[in-house]
Amino acid sequence: MAGRKRTASRNHATNATNATNATNATNATNATASGPSRSTRSSARRADVPDVYREMLVEAVSQPSTNLPERPLKKRRPGQRSEQAAKKPDPPEVTPKSENPAEDEDDVQFEDVPLPAATLETIYRDSDEEEEDDEIQFEDIDFSFPPPNEESSEDGNKDLELDFSAQTTASAQKTVDRRKPINKAEKNRRIEIHKTHLLCLLAYVARRNRWCNDAAVQDALRPLLTKKMVKYLNPDSHLTQFGQAQSLKDGLQQLATMYKTKFRITERGIRRALWAENEEYLQNYQLPDDAESPMEKSDFREAAKSLRGSRDVGAQLYCALLRSAGVEARLVCSLQPLTFASGGPSLGRPPKPKAKLSIQEQYARITKYDSTFESPATPVVSPIHRRLGHPNATAFQVPTTSRASSSRNTPAVPKTLRESPYPVYWVEVLDEGHQKWQPADPLVTDSFWKPQKLEPPASDRENSMSYVIAFEADGSAKDVTRRYTKAYNAKTRKMRIESVESTGERWWQRALRTFSRGYVTDLDQIEDSELTAIQMREPMPRKVADFKDHPIYALERHLRRNEVLIPGASASGTVGAGSTGPLEKIYRRSDVRVARSREKWYRMGREVLSNEIPAKFVPKRAKPKTSSFDDGGGEDDPDETVGTPIYTMDQTVEFRHPPVVKGRIPKNRFGNLDIYVPSMVPEGGAYVADELAVRAAFVLGIDYAPALTGFQFHGRQGTAVLYGAVVAAEHEEAVRAVIDGLHDQAAEFEKERRRREVLKAWRLFLMSLRVRQRLWADVDSEEEAAADPEAGGLDAAEEVADEHDEQDMEDADAAQQSDDSDNSDEAGGFMIDDDYAGGFMVE
Repeated sequence: MAGRKRTASRNHATNATNATNATNATNATNATASGPSRSTRSSARRADVPDVYREMLVEAVSQPSTNLPERPLKKRRPGQRSEQAAKKPDPPEVTPKSENPAEDEDDVQFEDVPLPAATLETIYRDSDEEEEDDEIQFEDIDFSFPPPNEESSEDGNKDLELDFSAQTTASAQKTVDRRKPINKAEKNRRIEIHKTHLLCLLAYVARRNRWCNDAAVQDALRPLLTKKMVKYLNPDSHLTQFGQAQSLKDGLQQLATMYKTKFRITERGIRRALWAENEEYLQNYQLPDDAESPMEKSDFREAAKSLRGSRDVGAQLYCALLRSAGVEARLVCSLQPLTFASGGPSLGRPPKPKAKLSIQEQYARITKYDSTFESPATPVVSPIHRRLGHPNATAFQVPTTSRASSSRNTPAVPKTLRESPYPVYWVEVLDEGHQKWQPADPLVTDSFWKPQKLEPPASDRENSMSYVIAFEADGSAKDVTRRYTKAYNAKTRKMRIESVESTGERWWQRALRTFSRGYVTDLDQIEDSELTAIQMREPMPRKVADFKDHPIYALERHLRRNEVLIPGASASGTVGAGSTGPLEKIYRRSDVRVARSREKWYRMGREVLSNEIPAKFVPKRAKPKTSSFDDGGGEDDPDETVGTPIYTMDQTVEFRHPPVVKGRIPKNRFGNLDIYVPSMVPEGGAYVADELAVRAAFVLGIDYAPALTGFQFHGRQGTAVLYGAVVAAEHEEAVRAVIDGLHDQAAEFEKERRRREVLKAWRLFLMSLRVRQRLWADVDSEEEAAADPEAGGLDAAEEVADEHDEQDMEDADAAQQSDDSDNSDEAGGFMIDDDYAGGFMVE
């Protein structure tokens, strides 16, 4: 009954609509036919009607109503069908279509259809131009083109088969693009780069901190302060602690409100340093156009006058402004060094250069942006023409009027800077009432006394908080990272140098020692106690991954090969990997012990007690194959099939060699003595650490033993390192005296060798000068200078050579006179000729 009522109401509405249309068409026909019989007043009214509407009415009357094309729909429903829809082959149910398309459109009903069991589904579409539901777009339709032929649309009906299982398979086979882990050599390289980058950033921030103390910068910023602000920023000492803190807050709030309105951020500040996945990405790398330009001290002074720059410069100028008002302020920076881990975001591929546009793209761009361009094939139709309601209305050309250009210049739109919503620089102000340093960030987060708002999340690509350093006005620096991080032990510490090297903490303290004050104040002790309390109050992690390398807690799954729990260790809690994972016990890191094998303990100067049960058996690593024919099926030692036994330090004692008796040194089967640590020196003996100790003991003729201090490994093979000797304690002084004499003797030999080398070089030089003098003997000095331009620099050398020649001639004359007095015509068995001296012609 309800269905028949709805059908009858639809038929009644359809008949009413047809009647209304027929009435309107009749009225229009009568109005047109009775046009000539109208009066003059009606003719004047008809003349006011635009020609385009008159033509539309004529065409509407002349054409039959059945041939008027319908206005195309902008969006086609999935269940909607056109008038010329072809019949589907063997449908399960056929619904008779009405002859009226409007009735067919309103008669669409949706039914619950059960899903088929097969993964393949076949659907049909009415025409090739039908789009999928996911790609429906609303576009402007051009009515100037004629409607498509109905017969061609009927012939173009085809069946479309969609395989939904193909998409499911493709998504299942999609793999996650994971970054390859780095090897040990690459990690060591990244650690060294991380250290170097840290030192550079520390020096950079220290320089900016000194600029904040510049008198010219503070004089340029001091006019921004009012007397009221200065009074609030420097509260009286007679106020209570709460009153002093509240006065300082009010002053900072007023100053921040004024400073935000004055300072303009025009550049990007420092950002997180990232690694490039490939070195090729860095070949044509260029800094962004909005990056902060390098600044000198003069540029910093100009920024203080103009109050423009990056938000980092804004925080630095804010620190200088507070110091100019007499407030103790520290410049705080979150350093952004290159990480040493393989995870985290990467630099990514550089943007590809824009290729040259093709002819079609240039044509489309000209059509889109050039209003004077007219296409002969597809004329641009204004949306106003489409609203006229008739296809041929687009032929009317609306006259365009040019708008007068305004003489006023349009203000430039400020460029949006893409930066992290968390700051890199901010300021800490001393609350003298509570003797605490409180953060203040007026530009980025607009927060005061809220350190928890300054830590960026781990997903932030532009900012990462791992090292937070505060610089005071006197140049001293302090690490205040624990004040701003929520999970310092669980997350932040893993990004610092202390977590990757055993000596990392000592290296970091030595790096900060350069910026230390030299003495510890009461305020420093209060702050150290505060930071330690914050670290100890950190709650227990909730994720299993956060327990790895945690300094306080540990899970048994994260223990290394050489780490064991002490017997009877009690659990501090439990944690589960997910909601369905099994619960694991949480132990204290203080209950974890390091275990080593007997050989390693011996090299550390300790030996395992007898009858001790190993704390753990470490499985042996697979040995590499020595050749391609080795199948690894060799027999292993049956005693080591379960692994290498390791022991804790509680199971060992200090190792001692047999004592020295009557000057006799104990030796091993190789004739030396193992001295890995000082405690291994035998009682009654002395270790002389010098490379000449063995030679000195041999010269004295006393008993000694070369000291084996370690092994030098090349791959998996180690070579013993012998350095120094062990002698009796009563012979130590004599051995050291002989060593000093040997060093002095070696120094004399070295000095004599160098003297001979110098004399040899001078003799060669003088002989070369004599040969040159002989070659240029018959040539004038002017010709010689013209022929050899470099000869002018040898005048001094020639004078020295001449002096030596004169000395040689004098020596030769003296020898000749002595020979004549002895009435001897020979000297050394050779005849002496007066014309020659030393084998050269005497001039």
